[in-house]
Amino acid sequence: MLTGTARRSRFRAVASGLAVLMPLTLGLAGCTGPADEPEPVSTPSSVVLQPGKPGEKNETIAPEDYKGSPAQAQFSKGDADFLSDMIVHHTQAIEMSGLVPERSDSEQLQKFAARIDVVQDSEIDLMSGWLEENEYTVPLTAEAGDGSGPRTSGHGHDTDDMPGMLTDAEMAALEKASGTEFDRLFLKGMIKHHEGALTMCEEVAGSGSEERVLELATNIAADQMAEIDRMANMLSEL
Repeated sequence: MLTGTARRSRFRAVASGLAVLMPLTLGLAGCTGPADEPEPVSTPSSVVLQPGKPGEKNETIAPEDYKGSPAQAQFSKGDADFLSDMIVHHTQAIEMSGLVPERSDSEQLQKFAARIDVVQDSEIDLMSGWLEENEYTVPLTAEAGDGSGPRTSGHGHDTDDMPGMLTDAEMAALEKASGTEFDRLFLKGMIKHHEGALTMCEEVAGSGSEERVLELATNIAADQMAEIDRMANMLSEL
């Protein structure tokens, strides 16, 4: 388990790598050659109503001035692999958090687990949607989506090798525990789980390319780093 100083140093390294890659991704989009020229944008036959920014008025654009919306970058395999793996990773965190209400007497831990459930479930929905939009298979999980789109339970995931995932034995021990013993196992297990997520965010910094994915990885890393510090404090108080 990483110390507080080591965790902060690692996050700074992950965040710096992602910050460098995001503008590079945007720059590459403007460096394509003739063979990579985008599809021509069809010009509307009548004026176009362009919504204004928050607090600003809408604008009308003449057909000859319409340039269309920029094409959205396609996800790379590295992007898709990160999203697929993180969906599976988040699903176990939600499963762990679901054990808290009936096994822990700590109001603080119950609120913390509820936050994990809400945040990571919403991220699962977001990541599932991105995969479907780009025609990648979405892992079938108990928490994600409404069953639309291509999904599979396996999708080649080896969870034993996925960073931070609890083993079947660790999950079984967590399910059997209660009270302070449960709190201790949960906090230690979730710290390990979050540190695994940081590893995954670090890896996508080297293999991902799509701006939205890199931004999400940065947000996940920042959020889970803060939660690791919070869990370490709760663990020290047991």
